[in-house]
Amino acid sequence: MDPPIKPLVEYPTVYAFKVMGRREEGFNVLVHRLFEGALGQKLSPEAVTENVSKQGNYVSLTVSVRLESEAHRQTIYAELHREKRVLYYL
Repeated sequence: MDPPIKPLVEYPTVYAFKVMGRREEGFNVLVHRLFEGALGQKLSPEAVTENVSKQGNYVSLTVSVRLESEAHRQTIYAELHREKRVLYYL
């Protein structure tokens, strides 16, 4: 019998999501609202860091949040996937 497989992420944990999109007005607000809706609470100011591309056309946001379960993480990924202004996420 094989030993049990250890999960890749142990919960609860602080998890960092990368969210990329065009650098346009409202993108940061959109990402904040998406996470706040999925988490059911406000993001703290230090939870989000921003990195702008060299040409200034795109923005990458790193959003660090506390997750309670894998289902919680998958819910956030599903919300990111549905949003058309989100071009890429990790």
